[in-house]
Amino acid sequence: MNDHSGNNGDHAPLKIEDAQVPDIFDRYLKNHLGHYASFEPYYLYEALALTMRDSIMPQWYETWKRHNEPDTRHAYYLSLEFLIGRALGNHILNLDLDDGAKQALMKYSSDLEELIESEPDAGLGNGGLGRLAACFMDSCATLNLPVRGYGIRYEFGMFKQFIRDGHQVEEPDHWLQYENPWEIARLEYVQTIHFGGHTESTGDKADRRKGVNWVETNDIVAIPHDMPITGYRNGTVNTLRLWKASACDVFNLEEFNAGSYSDAVQAQNDAEHISMVLYPNDASESGKELRLKQQYFLVSASLQDVIRNWEENYGNDYSRFAELKVFQLNDTHPSIAVAELMRILVDEKGVDWDEAWNITTSCMAYTNHTLLPEALETWPVALMERLLPRPMEIIYEINKSFLKIIAQKWPGDADRLSRMSLIDEGNGKRVRMAYLAIVGSFSVNGVAALHSRLLSTGLFKDFYELWPERFNNKTNGVTPRRWVAFANPGLSQLITENIGDGWIADLSQLSRLNERVDTNDETFMQRWRDVKKQNKQRLAEMVEKECGVTFDTDAMFDVQVKRIHEYKRQLLNVLHVIHLYRRIKNGDTAGMVPRCVLIGGKAAPGYYMAKLIIKLVNNVAATINSDPEVSPLLKLVFLPNYNVSRMETICAAADLSEQISTAGKEASGTGNMKFMMNGAVTIGTYDGANIEIMDAVGEENFVLFGLKADEVEATRGSYNPQAIIDSDEDVAGVMQMLESSQFNLMESHLFDDIINSIKSPHDPWMTLADLRSYIDAQQTVADLYSDQDTWTRMSIRNTANSGFFSTDRTMEQYNEDIWKLK
Repeated sequence: MNDHSGNNGDHAPLKIEDAQVPDIFDRYLKNHLGHYASFEPYYLYEALALTMRDSIMPQWYETWKRHNEPDTRHAYYLSLEFLIGRALGNHILNLDLDDGAKQALMKYSSDLEELIESEPDAGLGNGGLGRLAACFMDSCATLNLPVRGYGIRYEFGMFKQFIRDGHQVEEPDHWLQYENPWEIARLEYVQTIHFGGHTESTGDKADRRKGVNWVETNDIVAIPHDMPITGYRNGTVNTLRLWKASACDVFNLEEFNAGSYSDAVQAQNDAEHISMVLYPNDASESGKELRLKQQYFLVSASLQDVIRNWEENYGNDYSRFAELKVFQLNDTHPSIAVAELMRILVDEKGVDWDEAWNITTSCMAYTNHTLLPEALETWPVALMERLLPRPMEIIYEINKSFLKIIAQKWPGDADRLSRMSLIDEGNGKRVRMAYLAIVGSFSVNGVAALHSRLLSTGLFKDFYELWPERFNNKTNGVTPRRWVAFANPGLSQLITENIGDGWIADLSQLSRLNERVDTNDETFMQRWRDVKKQNKQRLAEMVEKECGVTFDTDAMFDVQVKRIHEYKRQLLNVLHVIHLYRRIKNGDTAGMVPRCVLIGGKAAPGYYMAKLIIKLVNNVAATINSDPEVSPLLKLVFLPNYNVSRMETICAAADLSEQISTAGKEASGTGNMKFMMNGAVTIGTYDGANIEIMDAVGEENFVLFGLKADEVEATRGSYNPQAIIDSDEDVAGVMQMLESSQFNLMESHLFDDIINSIKSPHDPWMTLADLRSYIDAQQTVADLYSDQDTWTRMSIRNTANSGFFSTDRTMEQYNEDIWKLK
């Protein structure tokens, strides 16, 4: 038997029943973990996790057998991030063992919900990209698609965020401190990864399109650790394979005996750096090099693993490889896969270059997640030549052939050749990794309708004109199992009582909730409000504990949680809060409703402006929350250490979802979908998936504001923030208050950089251009919220029409149009 997950399952039942859980749990707690008297929460968690594994393992094995029948086509999802969060609660839901888990814990006086909290939050991603990958894996398992995820087993995930004197402070997140009961090390599938060295031609002539030896390399090994991804009550368990880096020779005895103790383990330390930390700060040259190493490490280990499995089943005949294998590149990070697959096929397997290129371009597919040109990774050629000399040679050869195609299509167009080349000659010679992904893939997709259109007409226009058939759209989604069924049990129960539980695996069934609004079912609407208030109480308790601020559950919960970035415009939100504060201080409270504003998210350690925005939020919050005249009508908190587990509480409690990016900058968004599913009303720009959310729910149930993407571009040349300030009393008042010492708290000129960016005619985010529209839209929100019947109907409509935004639908479309799996 080859490459499987789980035990052989010959005598294990495929499904453990609830009644069996307490006995299995006791056995693990006492006989395996050795705890007879002291029952600390973590050991109870570990025993329950091992109990769930007993149910998972035989299903994992059976899934491997089904998915590895001859001639089965497989997809492999390559992602540098998998923001999987906690696993226990999700597995219990998917295995339908909730009652058994609760029974097992009863005699230990332990609550299942509290026990779930003791599991470390696996933060192997920094935002929507990684969380999307985790949702994709969930849906692929639920749809019984043969898809394997490949990522890196970071020892330290996304940093823990603390707030000290209003500033973000980062601390390591050692999520593996107590090991991980869900993973299984697969030492038999270790792969060797090459760095450095140089290349030598295998023939008399240096033909780089033929086999080349990559020699005198510095090698490390990649050790796979498998984590189970359970489908929703269907017996399917897919695999997420995470790679850990280790040295080939972990210990130098000669150095040790000579007294050089640190040198003796230097190779091991250097190797382990690769899988040590998610996204090292790449402000330094060493940080850039480590990040490139991480990308190549992931790609090379994963491709070698797939090739190994192929040869075990099909030998050295690669003629059907592209027929049975497809790789989805999650953003630009794994795009070096194009060159690496060519290297393996040409250099190691002896495949002819043209045949290898045909294979590669027939099995690679690329998903783009950004419209920001600066977010498209490029690597210095000098670094690539030193660290990855053979892949760099292959990129040169790919580029040479590609430029011939361009020259034939557009003869004499030197500008186009320069624009489309994989090598940017005008910026210190850098490799354009997104271009490599496009040239080497048969499919290029965006992640929302507007995003995909803007890719075709803007960022990748040249490539769209060459290969329009390659471009397509796959609007993102989120898994309803995690984000409603698990995160919002009260709402889930209410929905199930009214339409049955089929919606959990088929979210389109939520549309039947529209009948409750159409018939004005007052009993249902009151229960809806009751559930929301209970969820708001849970969030209020979290805010009280973390921030020391009391949220009134009768107030509107106005929420913006996401990565802190200027284009996401947390700054616009703060300016509106200052506007409300100013109104209250001026006695202008007519039409206001009590509002509790919650902002959360992490700023990249090297992102100065994002960190300064966090400081501003906290300073404004300190002023507002300490003012007894203001606090009955307005509260503001910055919730620290935003992560998956906190979002599970937040999204269930939000009344208003803030999706306020500068139009044309947000590729899609997935937080907007989580909030919508849980009945929040969106205030947003005409951007990303907001557009499709508004189309689904109707304009009357969505609060739209601001310039559209084409209007933003049309305004750029004539943008005049000072004219806006001079012509609008409210905007002028907000800026005057920001420029005063009101929020500086004795730190003069602290926010000058923010003020200057807002007032600059070159502000790419056009914050002031949308402020007036945003203030007016927020007043519309207040008017709507003051009529709770109207607001409740809008809330129900949002949930009822969220079916399109399930990743089940997204994965079905990936499969139908790109993967074509059975």
